[in-house]
Order: sequence, then C-alpha cells, then structure tokens
Amino acid sequence: MSDNHFTRVGTNINDVKEKNAQSGLSYNEAKELIAKTTGGRDTAKYSNTNIEEVQNEINNQHNF
Repeated sequence: MSDNHFTRVGTNINDVKEKNAQSGLSYNEAKELIAKTTGGRDTAKYSNTNIEEVQNEINNQHNF
C-alpha cells in the first residue's frame, strides 16, 4: 500500500512536501534571519530588541 497522494493533474503531494522540507529556509524564516542579523527595513516584528530597555539605556546616558 502506498502513502502517496496525488493532485488532479498527477502531482505527488507527499513528494512535494518532502522536497520542501529539505529545501532550506522558508521565505519567512529567511526574512526573520535577515532582520535579526542586518537590521533590515520594516522588520520590527522579527526583531528581538527590547525597545524599553534601549530607551532606558539612552535616557540613563543623558541623565548623569
């Protein structure tokens, strides 16, 4: 018995899923990696920067 499932046009769905899993980073994973390593533009949702912590550090530098 085969575990293969096919679309109407004959595409082996399980084969496609397996190849996708082996293909590397997804679009969103790549976007997240770029945001975390280069800063990026419009990538705030991928940032792990604590904004309040940065603001406190800046304020503390100006309040000697």
